[in-house]
Amino acid sequence: MREPTFLILSVLAQGASHGYALLTETKKLSAGRVTLQPGTLYTALERLKEEGLVIVAREEIVDSRLRRYYELTDLGADELGGEIARLEANASAGRASLRIRSAQLAGGLA
Repeated sequence: MREPTFLILSVLAQGASHGYALLTETKKLSAGRVTLQPGTLYTALERLKEEGLVIVAREEIVDSRLRRYYELTDLGADELGGEIARLEANASAGRASLRIRSAQLAGGLA
């Protein structure tokens, strides 16, 4: 799963959200590392809808403009949970490798 998708699903796990809020919250969640452009966001949301990971929860008119709220589906929550498990396993393997390296360096084996 690409990082923008992970961030979008993570924001939606907190509750339904509209496009502008998704843009700001994904940036905040990534500590500013990821800044989605509107075109990228809406393309991703369309793909995620087609995959059944998100749905349009509701629509409203705000300042004469349509505001669409997206919501995470159960399948989307399962996919996000699986990705979190994968990332945690990778991080654990990386930490273990660094511990081995540190032990080797400390023992003068490197």
